[in-house]
Amino acid sequence: MPDPQELRDISIIGGGPTGLFAAFYAGMRGASARIIDALPALGGQLMALYPEKYIFDVAGFPKVLAKDLVRDMATQALQFGATTHLGQVVTGLKRAEQNGAGHFVLETSEAEYPTKTIVIAAGIGAFAARKLGIEDEERFEEKGLYFKVLDPKQFSGQRVLLVGGGDSAFDWAVNLQGIAKSIMLIHRRDGFRAHQATIGQVQEFQRCGKCDLRTFWEVKALQGNGRVERVTIFNSKTKEEETLEMDAVIPLLGFHSDLGAIKEWGLDTEKADIKVDQVMGTNVPGIYAAGDITSYPGKLKLIATGAGEACIAVNNAVHWINPKAKVNPGHSSNLAIFGQKDD
Repeated sequence: MPDPQELRDISIIGGGPTGLFAAFYAGMRGASARIIDALPALGGQLMALYPEKYIFDVAGFPKVLAKDLVRDMATQALQFGATTHLGQVVTGLKRAEQNGAGHFVLETSEAEYPTKTIVIAAGIGAFAARKLGIEDEERFEEKGLYFKVLDPKQFSGQRVLLVGGGDSAFDWAVNLQGIAKSIMLIHRRDGFRAHQATIGQVQEFQRCGKCDLRTFWEVKALQGNGRVERVTIFNSKTKEEETLEMDAVIPLLGFHSDLGAIKEWGLDTEKADIKVDQVMGTNVPGIYAAGDITSYPGKLKLIATGAGEACIAVNNAVHWINPKAKVNPGHSSNLAIFGQKDD
């Protein structure tokens, strides 16, 4: 098992699809790599926001569940020994020297990681779920209060309260049908931000008695002995309050996103994005960026383009480390690393 703090060729900030493909490409080029992500699991927005939704615009898949795409991309990414360091927020960057050669040291909330180059594939930046903003909610987190859902079977036979009016809230009102014992969806307004077809589905479930959809209602308090047992909700128009027995509360109120400490690295930025050139290089030599976090003329924020940008960033990082290494890796079908003839 490699030492997590050993000097690596490439450190990748972000474990979403772009970061995962960057880790694969690093291994394919024989470069050592690690992935650092603030989230507790690989997959980025796909796993945090819509693991049960189908994606239709990834090459090679007529359609694929987000969680299945992440599973296969992680298998592909980690086959060459890249390590993952999850639940760690990047807090700083410094320079160091080893054996007469300079390198970076990435500082996180947990450790320091020396690295020759960096590929920032942080999507929209480090992001955290918006909280309910009520007293004592922290003590119920993961004890009946869940800000992310990775496996719907976790809520089998439970009374579930969904909070929010966007795609995620309505998607889970659909995806938990037949799994949860009961489903209530509340939203603080009577306007929704979800896709109209999904709103229609949930409204039909309500008519059939399979879901309780309420507008102008918000969570006021959580109660329970060690975990959520009851929830008090209130109507912002009528001021009416109601206390309900619930097993699980899932707030789906969106996320706060932020570049965090990366903003202090002297990178050229445009709003919340990092400017890159045609080789995905930033204005700081040795630091590259790829995926949704990048900005350049004609930029498209798609999984498909993120994968291509990861290839460009990694191949140029490899060349930057060793100028004798070709930027173009050649066709994978000819590479010895896959057991093929190396042309």
